[in-house]
Amino acid sequence: MPVAASAIYFLNLRGDVLINRLYRDDVGGNMVDAFRMHIMQTKELGTCPVRQIGGCSFFYMRISNVYIVIVVSSNANVACAFKFVVEAVALFKSYFGGAFDEDAIRNNFVLIYELLDEIMDFGYPQNLSPEILKLYITQEGVRSPFSSKPSDRSVPNATLQVTGAVGWRREGLVYKKNEVFLDIVESVNLLMSSKGSVLRCDVTGKVLMKCFLSGMPDLKLGLNDKIGLEKESQLKSRPTKSGKTIELDDVTFHQCVNLTRFNSEKTVSFVPPDGEFELMKYRITEGVNLPFRVLPTIKELGRTRMEVNVKVKSVFGAKMFALGVVIKIPVPKQTAKTSFQVTSGRAKYNAAIDCLVWKIRKFPGQTEPTLSAEVELISTMAEKKSWTRPPIQMEFQVPMFTASGLRVRFLKVWEKSGYNTVEWVRYITKAGSYEIRC
Repeated sequence: MPVAASAIYFLNLRGDVLINRLYRDDVGGNMVDAFRMHIMQTKELGTCPVRQIGGCSFFYMRISNVYIVIVVSSNANVACAFKFVVEAVALFKSYFGGAFDEDAIRNNFVLIYELLDEIMDFGYPQNLSPEILKLYITQEGVRSPFSSKPSDRSVPNATLQVTGAVGWRREGLVYKKNEVFLDIVESVNLLMSSKGSVLRCDVTGKVLMKCFLSGMPDLKLGLNDKIGLEKESQLKSRPTKSGKTIELDDVTFHQCVNLTRFNSEKTVSFVPPDGEFELMKYRITEGVNLPFRVLPTIKELGRTRMEVNVKVKSVFGAKMFALGVVIKIPVPKQTAKTSFQVTSGRAKYNAAIDCLVWKIRKFPGQTEPTLSAEVELISTMAEKKSWTRPPIQMEFQVPMFTASGLRVRFLKVWEKSGYNTVEWVRYITKAGSYEIRC
């Protein structure tokens, strides 16, 4: 169910109403007094952003020195209400030059009332895109002296932009060189036992794009996901080609993606926004290709010595390499002295985090560098407590490698003028929470 807000209030920190708008007649005009008395004066503002008082629900959020309060009298979607507040604040900031506080509201009463009438109708959220609203609400707000200058961009054919389906892209864009940049960025989350068995593993990924294309192009993206390949083979009445297919979970798309076409053809078709945006996000839980395997051996020799041996094997191809590899190996707090031998990179003891930090700037594929360390501990008279070993942590970035195996099969650009485009595709895998128990 959508928000169906009955009223919205903007209050300062003292509880004074700066501006308000009533959208329905199912709540009284004194509802703000209930909010002020039962929430603001009882110092319960930081406990929960949703409160029920006298049959009405109050959703509130503090932005700078202003409280924005939405009052509803029925069961409403709380997430939608807070999403509306966040986007409304971004809209106001775009008009006020980046500032949203009590002074900005006092200086822009007329403009705010006009915007509140446009972004919500009878309590239901409407279009909150600054690019679209600025096409027909052309009044400029009173800007802070520290705010950035407004960009003077002429936008032709405002009616089409406001009423048409492509609200995220304006017409009339022209580039001398038409280019598309596509990045598949993945984060690997791993928890591995000391014996090398995987306890938990998943990959979260996102497809980032940067488009510099003239006109109103239609793009079509093909990936090696299992459902898309099977649907394509059905439509073409041909068997699916052999090769690795990926099962994507929890897929979310940018609003530009044609969901009707995706549901019927399982292809990602879209008219892209101009510039940089996030096309889609996904998660994968099966068939993950781990870029590294870590084999640790830690021996406690009495009360004052430890031996640490760690072997790290890069599983990706020999022609690839990882950058910025950092392995953090935990040691006890009473560590006094350390000595190292490493076959690659550099290592040191960091007392602030109680870890041996091993850094390898460039880590080639199919290699097995090792670290051997002797740790001397401070001898204490107190009874020694057993050391609970925290996991080894890794940081890395592997270009042109995806832990999920996801690949771009094709990226097609069609535009009625028929110009040529240059497509660039890049893959990056990073460490999310990459931990190995020792």
